[in-house]
Amino acid sequence: MRADPSFRVSRYRVFFRRFGLLFLVIVPSVIATAYMAYILPHGGGTAMEFFVLVMFAILYAWISVGFWTAMAGLAILVRGADKYSISKIYPGETLLNRNRDVRTAVVMPVYNESAPQVLSCLCATIDSLLETSSEGQFDFFILSDPGDPDIWLQEEMAWADLRLRYQNAACGIFYRRRNDNEKRKSGNIADFCRRWGRHYRYLFVLDADSVMRGQTMVQMVGIMECRSEIGILQSPPALVNRETLIARSQQFTSSLYGTMFAAGLNFWQFGDSQFWGHNAVIRMAPFMKHCDLPRLPGKPPMGGDILSHDFVEAAFMRRAGYEVWLGYDLGGSYEQPPTALLSELNRDHRWCQGNLQHLRLLFARGIRGVHRTLFVNGAMAYGSALFWFLFLAASSIMAILKNIREPDYFPEGRSLFPQWPVWEPQWALVLLASTGFILFLPKILCLIRVLLKGQQAGLFGGRVRLLGSFLLEILFSTLLAPTRMLFHAKFVFLTLLGRGISWEAQERGDVGTPWSDAFRFHLGGTIFALCWGITMFVINRAFFWWLSPILISLLVAIPVSVWSSRREGGMFLKRHGLMLTPEEVQIPPELQTLRTLRTDGPYLGRVQPDGADSSTFAAGVVDPRIYTLHMHMLASQQITPAVAAEHLADYCRKALEQGPDALDSKEKSAILSDPASMRELHRKVWEISDPELSRKWCLPGA
Repeated sequence: MRADPSFRVSRYRVFFRRFGLLFLVIVPSVIATAYMAYILPHGGGTAMEFFVLVMFAILYAWISVGFWTAMAGLAILVRGADKYSISKIYPGETLLNRNRDVRTAVVMPVYNESAPQVLSCLCATIDSLLETSSEGQFDFFILSDPGDPDIWLQEEMAWADLRLRYQNAACGIFYRRRNDNEKRKSGNIADFCRRWGRHYRYLFVLDADSVMRGQTMVQMVGIMECRSEIGILQSPPALVNRETLIARSQQFTSSLYGTMFAAGLNFWQFGDSQFWGHNAVIRMAPFMKHCDLPRLPGKPPMGGDILSHDFVEAAFMRRAGYEVWLGYDLGGSYEQPPTALLSELNRDHRWCQGNLQHLRLLFARGIRGVHRTLFVNGAMAYGSALFWFLFLAASSIMAILKNIREPDYFPEGRSLFPQWPVWEPQWALVLLASTGFILFLPKILCLIRVLLKGQQAGLFGGRVRLLGSFLLEILFSTLLAPTRMLFHAKFVFLTLLGRGISWEAQERGDVGTPWSDAFRFHLGGTIFALCWGITMFVINRAFFWWLSPILISLLVAIPVSVWSSRREGGMFLKRHGLMLTPEEVQIPPELQTLRTLRTDGPYLGRVQPDGADSSTFAAGVVDPRIYTLHMHMLASQQITPAVAAEHLADYCRKALEQGPDALDSKEKSAILSDPASMRELHRKVWEISDPELSRKWCLPGA
């Protein structure tokens, strides 16, 4: 199929749209900052007031970008037609059937994830893809990084179960575990490209919780075939399948506003879009040639390996002359949100460091202006929290000084006329109203658009429930915003001070936040808010009431963090039809498949011998089936032990004398990596005669 000649983006159109965005951001920000200067007592003439004005100008411009992006997207959705929607150039017919040489690798990098949970997502994707007419043109790869040894064995068994499930399907399903986790996810994908990339024209990247509709994947590859200039095509994943209160809130906002913001991004970016790292298809050859990530000079956190690889890879792909598009109206792309506030903040800490690292590439040679802007935008996603905090802190200091310091009527020395401090409360209210207008108007208009379409409102539970969900979400997000601000400001501050982070696997289950963890993470912020509030109440009570919504949110952060992570709260809302999403009202086939797999389907990665409640490591040593599979995997993947032979012997001796639970994760991984140690331990465990030790190893008859 030839490319559609009508799909041409004029450079002048691109320039005028982006210049228009710049104009719409700068002009209102200048006007608002001038108003801010007018209402300040000294008109911005003091050092503290000037600092407040600078912070305000940056923040007002920042929220203006989001406002105009949303308004552009809303205009596209209301009009119902978009000439520059990349999905319109190829509706997804049978192009791949006419070119059977098109091969696509679907990779799922994993790190310390629950194998049954992860591979059930992959199963749902494979089942959906097998229903299309492109069978045999997609292969699937599970790319594991070193981590928990028990999860290592689970992954191997789950892979074996997958191979058995799809033994008659015309697709390859492969598993590879690296010896080390150099560069983490980006290094994992780079290692795959070096080993197998030349065999495939396209690369589909899935996250550990991604599910995709097969027809959407076929359509995306077809678009790439039509447009040889596209290097990356990103689909916008919808948030699904979580039941906690905070997760349901995020799923609701994603469903209601997500397409509006994605359409707005496409309106400004065209073929200079960003890449979000998953649920996207990549042209393999230029990706391998041009998108290898550099190691930044210096030490972490601002140096070393780049944590947030996706924006950088998109910038490098565009630098090489290939376009990056966001298919904002492509459906059938899903991921799962964090289930607790602390899980979300743990992820944000990693993203914050990665996005700040992008500033090191801001002036790299050949990077296009739009992607330089996206680097700044990504850094501002977290840096804005620090600016908000500094703005509030400086405003509080000004409010304190106003009441405890005698006014200086002649700040510039001798003068015939004093300078009277003036406070204009009516203009402060006008400015507050304009800020609220920018923050909430796009959401309100998007809500009205859905309410006017009865059928679409029905997908959210009906008009009344949709309106109730909207108000509840606004209240809930407003309650969480100060806590997120405080943590994000802390993340930015610590990163700039050189404090790095540890890379932890994301919690993907509805497990709930323990009260002990909530106290440990939120107690400092609660005490800070209490001291802040008492100080302002005593010194400047009028300013205290302005500040009270933020203080209240921080004071209740501990119970809110716990209760919002509980499944019971989310299920209560669901039973009453609140915060429903279209994916829950009309469940897509691929998500229905996932639900069936997790409730009634086969347990992927079953490792316990004879149903015994043993550790996975013990099962891997004792169970002949699991042991044989693992030894075969060691031989095929050539995993080499990183521990000396005498240490391995000590580990095996400890396991035989004290049981498998006496070993830590490092010692278990060392044994699992060494075929000789595994053979010796497997043989000697079956020779154990001590009943207590036999019970620890869960030997038959123990």
